[in-house]
Amino acid sequence: MDRNKTGKDAEKQAEKFLQTQRLKLLSRNFSCRFGEIDLIMQDGQTIVFIEVRYRNTKKYGGAAASVTPTKQAKIVKAAQLYLSQQPRLANKECRFDVIAFEYDAAPSHPLWYKDAFRI
Repeated sequence: MDRNKTGKDAEKQAEKFLQTQRLKLLSRNFSCRFGEIDLIMQDGQTIVFIEVRYRNTKKYGGAAASVTPTKQAKIVKAAQLYLSQQPRLANKECRFDVIAFEYDAAPSHPLWYKDAFRI
């Protein structure tokens, strides 16, 4: 299967899952010079920046482990830029979550790591 299509499918599945958890979509695939944020959602009064990862095996540590400190730093910088462009969100609390799909386990069940990393 095409990696790009698989990634987009995982993002759609993550979005649907999070909406069932009462999160509200603000933006998808926010892209800037620092990188991309897959999903930006609101959970109550908290703005949530979400990285969606898919791995078909845990051979190299799995999906969640692939969100390295380097990747985290890029997401944080992109989030800061997003917030600077959205003055109405400037005073909201923020959180960084990871949705991981481990397809050698349960193929359609996302693993939700709330507050997966911090600034």
